[in-house]
Amino acid sequence: MNAFHGKLDGETPPVGSFAPVGNTGPDDFSAGFLIGLLVGEGHFGGDGRQPQVTLRMHVRHEKLFRWLQRMFPEGRLYGPYHHGGRYYYQWMARGEFLRRVLVPLVSDHLPRLDDYAAERFRSMCERYRIDLPLARSESALAHQAGGYPTVPPGPPAALARTAAKVAGRRGRKG
Repeated sequence: MNAFHGKLDGETPPVGSFAPVGNTGPDDFSAGFLIGLLVGEGHFGGDGRQPQVTLRMHVRHEKLFRWLQRMFPEGRLYGPYHHGGRYYYQWMARGEFLRRVLVPLVSDHLPRLDDYAAERFRSMCERYRIDLPLARSESALAHQAGGYPTVPPGPPAALARTAAKVAGRRGRKG
């Protein structure tokens, strides 16, 4: 039971084009909306052992968190919490979901993120040794031009790992 609205969790069914359908991944709106939330309100970090992405917001945004639960069910929703005079929910992405779904999603849009958010994301990936996949848009453009995919800019260690992988795909030692 939800203490704030008196409804059972999951009582409101997903509606319209924002409802998840199979394992096809999020639609463009949902992906962009999630990325916008993470850039503006999210935290890219970890607990020292594993990476995690956290989104913490006031309980007045409960509808948004319920939408996140429906669209990205592998993420975890916690709360509502009352701590330090704040009432909030917290959504977290960890483990396989973070590595398999969220990192490629954010990475695909990395060139569009502002420098601060992009660096926070890259820093988390480097700290927890998560290889950044090449952005699909960059790979597609390079393929159409007959060239090889480019490596997105990043911290030197992550850049070197990604460059080595690309060089390996080309059949050269890097």
